[in-house]
Amino acid sequence: MDLTTLANAKQWLNLTVDSSDGLLARLITAASFFIETYLSRRLGSQTYAEIRDGTGGHVMNFRDYPVTAVAGVTVNGVAIPPAPDTVTPGYRFTRTQIILQGHRFTLGYGNVSLIYTAGYETAPLDLEQACIELVAFRFKERGHIGEQTASFQGQTTSFTVADLPVSVKTILDRHRRVVPV
Repeated sequence: MDLTTLANAKQWLNLTVDSSDGLLARLITAASFFIETYLSRRLGSQTYAEIRDGTGGHVMNFRDYPVTAVAGVTVNGVAIPPAPDTVTPGYRFTRTQIILQGHRFTLGYGNVSLIYTAGYETAPLDLEQACIELVAFRFKERGHIGEQTASFQGQTTSFTVADLPVSVKTILDRHRRVVPV
């Protein structure tokens, strides 16, 4: 899933000509892939089928998020129905958790099956902006890759040598998965 559009990247870079469109499109795809790898999760909406170990509790975190729909919950081979309210036995879910009412994720290995849809139809605005800034960073650094300084006619210019601009890292760290589920 590309996290931004060519038009938005060109607007940020203040480019009006089309001569760099191919390069920018490639950078958008590469930056989007880099961001998903950095975050340790997929961002586009898709269906997940997980086999999990039962914990004995009522609540379990989804591996991927934000969850938009749950298609099935099975514990020990028994299908758990959706709960229409907060008191009827079944399951409810939030963007990050599945909650059982009147049931438990009984202790066991591989005894819980979850089928759900998670991810974004379109990237959140802060992640899109992070992608745009990373594309701009890579686009502008292409003329001095590996250089820390350059001198020309008595003037010295210093370049940032980093994987990510600080502003991008700050945004990404808010969305990063840091603990395995």
